[in-house]
Amino acid sequence: MVKHVILWVLKDYPEDEKKKIKQGIKEGLEGLKGKIPGLVDIKVNTEPLASSSCDVMLDSTFEDEAALKGYSKHPEHVAVADTKVRPFTQTRTCMDYEV
Repeated sequence: MVKHVILWVLKDYPEDEKKKIKQGIKEGLEGLKGKIPGLVDIKVNTEPLASSSCDVMLDSTFEDEAALKGYSKHPEHVAVADTKVRPFTQTRTCMDYEV
């Protein structure tokens, strides 16, 4: 199994707009479950504690590294990333590891 964890910092938006953006990211990414081969689980956390230095976290699990690579190019994932995530994020930090 392979874990794929991403932390994003959103661009500067008013808090009410940030809330809508976070919800769109969560719904878009979690909506990929069952649609991408090798994707075992996917969760998005949009409620960090005040001590956090990011706004949104993706925690996903794949069968293997090949499944993770397939996910990165899968049209449904690319569509979510291009419409719900990338336009609104300032920074992205990623860690992939085997479990």
